Amino acid sequence: MTYPPPLYHGSEGEVSATHRRADAAPELVYPNGTRIHYLSTGESTGGLFGLYRWECGPDVTGPEPHFHHTLSESFYILSGVMNIYDGSRWIEAEPGDYVHVPPGGIHAFKNRSGAPVSMLLHFSPGAPREGYFEGLTRVAEMTEAERTAFYLEHDNIWQ
Repeated sequence: MTYPPPLYHGSEGEVSATHRRADAAPELVYPNGTRIHYLSTGESTGGLFGLYRWECGPDVTGPEPHFHHTLSESFYILSGVMNIYDGSRWIEAEPGDYVHVPPGGIHAFKNRSGAPVSMLLHFSPGAPREGYFEGLTRVAEMTEAERTAFYLEHDNIWQ
């Protein structure tokens, strides 16, 4: 394996880093209390990746098994215990555990612990997942046809 082609062609480095304080407010809070922090969106990384911090409360939350055609998804547990489905079994992922799901890989996650869980979700390449996360708040109000179109638009293929 070799390095990919250069993305930056300047002869000198540039000042371009971003910083987000740990105490920054989340961009999205679900009715169940799950807080989502948009650490790096696909737009902010030029489509390279998206990185989000999920802070789930103690209630059961998370999607059913699904896969994506266009992106990989990775999970890194910061605190608590998150159940992650790897396509064949449920893993009780603990702090420091990492799960990577390539495109086409069946996966799901559920907080079944009865305690809060915090994790990082990484998508590559950087698809506009914010529209998906925000749209989930309206899924119950959608018709079946609208839900089907919404999930297809956001590359969520349910199993």
